[in-house]
Amino acid sequence: MIKTYIQENEQRLLEELTSLIRIPSISSKSEHKPDMLRCAERWKELLLQAGVDRAEVMPSGGNPMVYGEKIFDTTAKTVLIYGHYDVMPVEPLELWNSKPFEPEIRDGRLWARGADDDKGQAFIQAKAFEYLVANNLLKHNVKFIFEGEEEIGSPSLEAFCEQHKELLKADIILVSDTSMLSAEQPSLTTGLRGLAYWQVEVTGPNRDLHSGHFGGAVMNPINALCKMIAQLTDEDGHITVPGFYDDVEDISPAERELIAGIPFDEEKYKKAINVNDVFGEKGYSTLERNGCRPAFDSCGIWGGYTGEGAKTVIPSKAFAKISTRLVPNQQSEKIARLMCNYLQSIAPKGVIVKVDYLHGGEGYVCPITLPAYRAAERAFEVAFGKRPLPVRRGGSIPIIATFEKVLGIKTILMGFGLESNAIHSPNENMPLEMYRKGIEAVINFHLFFDEED
Repeated sequence: MIKTYIQENEQRLLEELTSLIRIPSISSKSEHKPDMLRCAERWKELLLQAGVDRAEVMPSGGNPMVYGEKIFDTTAKTVLIYGHYDVMPVEPLELWNSKPFEPEIRDGRLWARGADDDKGQAFIQAKAFEYLVANNLLKHNVKFIFEGEEEIGSPSLEAFCEQHKELLKADIILVSDTSMLSAEQPSLTTGLRGLAYWQVEVTGPNRDLHSGHFGGAVMNPINALCKMIAQLTDEDGHITVPGFYDDVEDISPAERELIAGIPFDEEKYKKAINVNDVFGEKGYSTLERNGCRPAFDSCGIWGGYTGEGAKTVIPSKAFAKISTRLVPNQQSEKIARLMCNYLQSIAPKGVIVKVDYLHGGEGYVCPITLPAYRAAERAFEVAFGKRPLPVRRGGSIPIIATFEKVLGIKTILMGFGLESNAIHSPNENMPLEMYRKGIEAVINFHLFFDEED
């Protein structure tokens, strides 16, 4: 019955999803501020169509929140569904095979920015809810909260949660904004890394200088910045910031054994991203490094002349954006201070270093003994024909830890993304089959959730 419903309504569902995707809701760019409101309003319309009794666009300290609810019984259990409607920037445009905000279906996939992260995955939740309401199958309360700032660190959501604790009261939070091991091997995300992100500005002379007249006589800010970044990790991939690992718990033997049993083809992994070798912290496997250990990355670096041809200058300034992925027990604010202090301490003479902490958040671990987790396991097994593996993932959704801190609620991460979906990259996409199976899985989650104690 579920498969028939999805098949019969697929064209309508795709039209509704693409109406969301066509709105360029890029939260990191101020020129898209009107688009954020447009997208929030469209989500409100779609939730009402799906069957909520109440939906509204609510103000926050930044982009608006979308709230919806269907309350059957105030004494019944409640599931709070979280998603985000903002998307990443689309540059470089020349690498896209189609326009990022003009969705196309090719090779059984929907191609567009937001097809997966997170409009597509949040849409799976809304359509599963629609089916349950249409068929009078829902026995618990359902609430929705969709934000427009996840891709910039959710700066407004914690205050919104503090202000609206009663409104958001629930027994469990359900999120589809993560990925699976593969289409053949489903998995449930049981852990997320935290994040800390900075911008570094290095200033040397008061203007760009002729590199012949001044070369060898003054410190070059780009050279200084590169040397500083190089000192942040050692040859074994270990982060050198003093105190960085103070709160890191090592992986237990039991979890290492579990991770070792996860199907993972390292050669296939390298080939998929066209690298000739992997690299990371010495003493750990690729999956351990990616899901259970901290990491450091330079995310962008610029300065001086970058146009066509040559221009022999020593630039006045150089910039970099850097990040660390954190594990549970590490506090992003503490790591932010440690990084700022260390960068100042290793700055060479002749330059001034300014470090701005842009945003961050904590890691999260979901106990696999939760009744809601068991319901998710059963739901995946029905939809995918195979029991999902519990896997910690390397990405960050900082608000998940905030939900637990502020609302006191655990989160179940039922993600349907694949590595090939290229989220945050050109040519983001989602296989249509994953939409179908995702809707089926979420429907069954709600049905099994009522059975679990």
